[in-house]
Amino acid sequence: MSFLGKITGQIQQHADNLTKVVNKHKDLPLIREGINRTLAEVRGTWNPNHRHDDPDEIEKDKIRAAINASHRFESFANIRQRNTVKWYIDGHDYFWAVAEILEAAKECIFILDWWLTPELYLKRPPADYQEYRLDRLLKRKAEQGVKVYVIVYKEVTQTMNMSSHHTKNALQELHPNIIVLRHPDHIGTDSSVQFWSHHEKVIVVDNHRACIGGLDACFGRWDTQSHPLADVHPTDFSRTLFPGQDWNNARVQDFQQVDNYVSNTISILDTPRMPWHDVHMSFVGDAVLDVVQHFVERWNEIKTRKYANDSKYDWLAFPHDVNAAPGEPIQRHPHRETFHEVGRKFRNRWHEMKDDWDGDDNNDRREEDDNDENRYGGSHTTRPGTCTVQVCRSVSDWSHGVLTERSIQNAYLQLIREANHYIYIENQFFISSTNDKSPVKNQIARALVDRILIAAKEGKKFKVIVVIPEVPGFSGDIQQENGIKTIMAAQWRTINRGGSSIYEEIRNAGYEPLDYIRFYHLRSYDRINAPASFIKQMEQNSGVSFHEAQVALARCWIGDDGFWHQKTVKIKAPAWEKPDQANLGTTEKSAVEEIAEVNFPPSTQAAYDIVKQFESGAPRGDEDVSDSIAQHLLEDVTDLRDERWLGTEQEEKDCFVTELLYIHSKLMIVDDRRVIMGSANINDRSQKGDGDSEIALVVEDTDMIETTMDGRPYMAGRFAATLRRKLYREHLGLIPPQYCVTGEEPVTSFMRAAPYPNDDETNLREDWMVRDPISDDLMTLWTNTARTNREMFQQVFKTVPTDTVRNWEQYKNFVPKVKTGHIASDLPLPQIKDKLARIRGALVEAPINFLIEQKELIDNADWRGLNPSLPIFI
Repeated sequence: MSFLGKITGQIQQHADNLTKVVNKHKDLPLIREGINRTLAEVRGTWNPNHRHDDPDEIEKDKIRAAINASHRFESFANIRQRNTVKWYIDGHDYFWAVAEILEAAKECIFILDWWLTPELYLKRPPADYQEYRLDRLLKRKAEQGVKVYVIVYKEVTQTMNMSSHHTKNALQELHPNIIVLRHPDHIGTDSSVQFWSHHEKVIVVDNHRACIGGLDACFGRWDTQSHPLADVHPTDFSRTLFPGQDWNNARVQDFQQVDNYVSNTISILDTPRMPWHDVHMSFVGDAVLDVVQHFVERWNEIKTRKYANDSKYDWLAFPHDVNAAPGEPIQRHPHRETFHEVGRKFRNRWHEMKDDWDGDDNNDRREEDDNDENRYGGSHTTRPGTCTVQVCRSVSDWSHGVLTERSIQNAYLQLIREANHYIYIENQFFISSTNDKSPVKNQIARALVDRILIAAKEGKKFKVIVVIPEVPGFSGDIQQENGIKTIMAAQWRTINRGGSSIYEEIRNAGYEPLDYIRFYHLRSYDRINAPASFIKQMEQNSGVSFHEAQVALARCWIGDDGFWHQKTVKIKAPAWEKPDQANLGTTEKSAVEEIAEVNFPPSTQAAYDIVKQFESGAPRGDEDVSDSIAQHLLEDVTDLRDERWLGTEQEEKDCFVTELLYIHSKLMIVDDRRVIMGSANINDRSQKGDGDSEIALVVEDTDMIETTMDGRPYMAGRFAATLRRKLYREHLGLIPPQYCVTGEEPVTSFMRAAPYPNDDETNLREDWMVRDPISDDLMTLWTNTARTNREMFQQVFKTVPTDTVRNWEQYKNFVPKVKTGHIASDLPLPQIKDKLARIRGALVEAPINFLIEQKELIDNADWRGLNPSLPIFI
C-alpha cells in the first residue's frame, strides 16, 4: 500500500470512530453537531476537490466546461438579443425603481446580496414613505402569496458588521413565504471559507425583470445626485433623509450593531456623512433567464450543503422551457432534469411554460396575461428591446459548486484589447498587474498597457480615464491602519510605482503615460445647518437635547411592528482635541468619544412627542436656511454666496465640511458602444474567479445615435453613450441638483424600472458639451475642472491625500488641527465662499505622488509573498 493510501486509510478509520461516537450520543445534539462539523472540515481539508473527483462529477464538469467553451468570454451564458436595459446613477433613482419592481411581483422574488438591510427605505424622505421600507414591502408581497427567496453573504463576525443573522431573523419572522439562506460557513464544513464573500447585488422578480450592478440593498447606499453631506433639520425633523444608521461615514466609524437600528449613532451635528456614488441596471428580456439560472444554481448548492433534508427550504427549478426554446444551453445542464423533478417552478414569460408551473390555474393565468402590460411597464413592455446582453460571472467550487469560471476578467481583457478610441472606468478599487511575477494575478493592467502602446506606436489618439475613491472606505488614519496602506500601495503599484506599473511600462517603451491614461477621484462639500447657539437655545426652550430628538426620530422610523432590545443609545463623535489624522477621519479603535447617552423611547407615539417638543423650542423659523448646500456643486439657479444663515459668522464657518465622495461603481465603458457593469471590482478578489463570487452584464445597444469621436462623425450605442455622458455631466457639475425634500417631488423617467425608457437628453446643451469623449475641448474641460476643484479643496480644507505630501514627515507636519472634514484655513468666510463657489462638480485630480518617497510601502515582505493575509486586500 502506498504512503498516501495508508494516510487515507488512517483518516477514514478515525472518521469511522467519530461516527460511532456520533451514533452513540444521538441524545446530545450539540455534541453530535460538533463532531459532524469536525468530520466535514477534516474531509474538506484533506480533499478540497471532493466535489469534482468521482467519475460522475468529472463528467458533469466536462459538460459545463463544454457549454462555457462555446460562449464568448467562456461564460456560462450565451449572448442574448433584443433585451431592454436601463441604467441608474446613484441610489435615489435605483431604489425607487426597486420599489416599483418589487411592488409588481406576483409569484416570486429572488434576492442575492452581499449585505441586505431589512430596514432600508427605498423611497424617501422616510416620513412620507413608511410603507416602502424594504422589510414592510417584502412582508406585504409575501402576504399576497409571493414567494421570496434571499441569499446573503454570511460574514466573518470578528471582522465585519453586516449581521446577516439579523437579516435572516428579521425577514423570516415576517412571513413563512420569506426564506433566507446565509453562506458560506467559515468553520466546521467541508468547504470552510475564510477570505472570500458572495459579492453579487441581484434582484429578480417573476423571472421577468432583473437588476444587476453595484448597489447593495443596505445602509449607506441610498444617495441623491446632489450627494449631501449634511442631514440636520432643526425645526422639521420629518425632512430627514438618512434615518438611524443609514447616516454613516465609514471613514470615521464603521457600522456598529446594525441589528440595533440607531446604536452607536455618530453625531450629525459635527461629522459629515460619506456620500456614495454608484451605478446599477434593471433589464427585461431573456437574459433574465441567465440571471435566474445563476440564482437557482446558488440556491440549490447551498441547500445541498446545509439543508438537503429540511423541507422548509425549497428546491428550485430552472424556468427555461427547452421545448419552446430547444437551442438553450440550459438543455445540456447536468442538473436540469433533477432540478425540474424536485424543484419549485415559476412561470417563464420568455418561453411560456404551458402547463408545468406552480401557481394559478389557466383561467387566472389568462387574466394575468391581460394585466401583464400594466404591471411591467405599460405599452413599453410590448416593444422589442435593442440591447445585446451577455451575463458573466466569477464563481468556483466554494461559491457555486463548479470549477472556476472567470468570464468577467475574460470580458474585461477582451473589451480592452478591442477598444478603438477610449476607455472609461469607474471602480471601487484599481489593483492589477502587468506581469505574472506579482502577487496580484489579474492582467487588466497588462491589457491596458498593451492597448495604449499599440495606439502610441501607430500615432493614434487613445484615452483612458479611471475614476476611483480617494481613500479606501475604511475608518482610520493612513499611517496607522495597515489595511488602508496595503490597498493604497497595491493601487500605486498598479498605477505608477514598484517597477512594473502601468506608467512605468509605458515610459519604458518611450512614451508619456499622461498622454493616454489619467486617474481621478470625487470629493464634495456641504454646510451643516447646526449653528451652536441656535441648537442650544432650542434645547433650553424645549427641555429636550438634540440627540434625544435624534434618537426619538429613529424610534419613529422603527415603528411598533418590529422588535427592539436596547434601553439606551450612545451617541459618538470623533475626538478632535488632537490632530484629526490628516482630515481622513479617526477610527473607532482609538479616537472616538462618547458625547451622549440617550434613553430609547418606549413607543412610536412617545418618540413623536419628543421630536415635536424639541422642534417647538425654536425661537424663530429657519425656512430660509438651506439644510444642505451641496446643490451648488451642480447647476443650481442660486449662488453659494447668497445662502442665508441664522448664527454667527464663526458658527457658519465651523459648519462647512468636506468628505471624499466614495465611488462604489464597477463599470467600464468602451468607445461609447460597449459596457460591462456589475458587482466585480478591479482586483484579484473579484476577477480571479475562485475568490469573491460576482456577476456582471456586457451590454451593446443596437440603437445607434449620431455623434462625433475626436471631431469625426461617429455612431455610438445609445445605452453606453447616454450613460457615459450623464456620468461626465454629474462629475463636471453639468446637471441640475436632485432635490428630495418631500414626497411630492416628480417621478422622473430615470426613476422608473425597465422597460420604461429614460428621457432622451442628447439634445441638451450640457450633453453636447460632453458628447465627444476624446475631443480636445472636453479633455480640457475635464482636466481643468479636476485641477481647479482640487486646488480649492486644498486651500480651504487642506485635504489629504495631496501631491505636496511625499513622505511621513511631511504628512505629520501637514495635517490640520481641526475637526474631521472641517475648514482648515484662516481666510475670512467671504473668501472661503468665493473659493468654494469655484468648485464645479465633484471631480478632482488623483494625487498619485502622495507618499511617493516612502519606498517601503510598495516594496516590503507583503509584495514578496511573505504575508498570507495579503489576498484579503488585493
